[in-house]
Amino acid sequence: MGSGATVDTITIGGDIQRMKPRVVSVVMGGGRGTRLQPLTSLRCKPAVPLAGKYRLVDIPISNCLNSGLNQIYVLTQFNTASLHRHIRESYVFDAFGGGFVDILSAEQTEAGDNWYQGTSDAVRQNLHHFHAGEKDLFLIVSGDQLYQMDFRHIIEQHQRSGAEVTIAAKPVPISQVESLGIMRVGKSLEIEEFFEKPKEPGVINGLKMIGKVDRESDEERCLASMGIYIFNKSTLFHALEHSNADDFGKEIIPGLLGRAKLHAFIFDGYWEDIGTVGAFFEANLRFTERVPPFNFFDRDRVIYTHARFLPASKLNRCRIEQGVVADGCVISDAEVIHSVIGIRSEIREEGLLENVVMMGADFRESPEDRESNVEKGIPHIGIGRGAVIRNAIIDKNARIGANVKLSPEGKPDFYEDGGIVIRDGVLVVPKDTVVPDNTDF
Repeated sequence: MGSGATVDTITIGGDIQRMKPRVVSVVMGGGRGTRLQPLTSLRCKPAVPLAGKYRLVDIPISNCLNSGLNQIYVLTQFNTASLHRHIRESYVFDAFGGGFVDILSAEQTEAGDNWYQGTSDAVRQNLHHFHAGEKDLFLIVSGDQLYQMDFRHIIEQHQRSGAEVTIAAKPVPISQVESLGIMRVGKSLEIEEFFEKPKEPGVINGLKMIGKVDRESDEERCLASMGIYIFNKSTLFHALEHSNADDFGKEIIPGLLGRAKLHAFIFDGYWEDIGTVGAFFEANLRFTERVPPFNFFDRDRVIYTHARFLPASKLNRCRIEQGVVADGCVISDAEVIHSVIGIRSEIREEGLLENVVMMGADFRESPEDRESNVEKGIPHIGIGRGAVIRNAIIDKNARIGANVKLSPEGKPDFYEDGGIVIRDGVLVVPKDTVVPDNTDF
């Protein structure tokens, strides 16, 4: 080596393994998010608020940063304004570290003017951005999943095995595999078969894992793709430039079987695909558990987000049982049971929230705002006096009047009235909705 040359290395478990590869991370922003409606009516999936103060996109970005990966692209195309603002305000790097989090939205170019048609098409349309600079590997992850992973482990296995593509995989109950890609692997973890979202019982049964996987459950399991991929640069570019395939799971991965070396990386931690209203609701409520499966308190795996400089929450004569309360809230003489209360929330006297995910507000109303509300005859932002709300998601800036009763009980899925909807058995109050005093839903 010439004078002044340095060798960067990966250290796993205290052992120096090999030269550190140059990795670019790509976060897939997803499509229209129809299964998360109405939470995605005014924002894209990665921008959906999470756990009181975060957004979904903070999870994959934080996993990358905690793994020493600081060159990150986020690919989006629908309702991106709030996501652009959040990333711009949250992820600011110094001028000397070479790190960035950039958003690449679908755009019209000389080469084409189409929207992203799928996950692989989104990456294909941005290959011209990725040609610049020296890269060895591409990490491609989903923007709507909840997990904590040190990507250095999957990268180290990828290099050690000589794989051209490595897919993070997790054993899942056989009842859930119809919405996932499932695979069969050999003893060396080389992928032998792969099926995306299989429907035929024969295919599913043929890919069942042998032996008991989960000590707490007797349900049979399959090895499912987590939608997290490590690609060698040459393999990724060749696969995309010589194919019109739109989706990694449906087309690119099956097409590479037998032509490239594909390996699985087995992940045994908590992982949740937050693709539906029901899954989003349950995942948020699990944050209230004494020992939640996803740990926001791990100082070695910090989840980063926008630093808002809000005051501590103010609680006056409240009863809070199994709750999470974010910054800047005011809760007065009210009950909060098994609920997540988002930033700047206000819950007024005699209010009761049980099994509620309240996203909070984008701003606090001034005295002048409140006078204007009275003149207009609309409630203030937050929860009114005497309101009782159960099994619900309350999106940002909602105005819930006094003595309102909200519950999905006895109402069918997709029931809708006054902007309030039922999805997956959960009542959803969309962003900016006004619910007048004495409403009984």
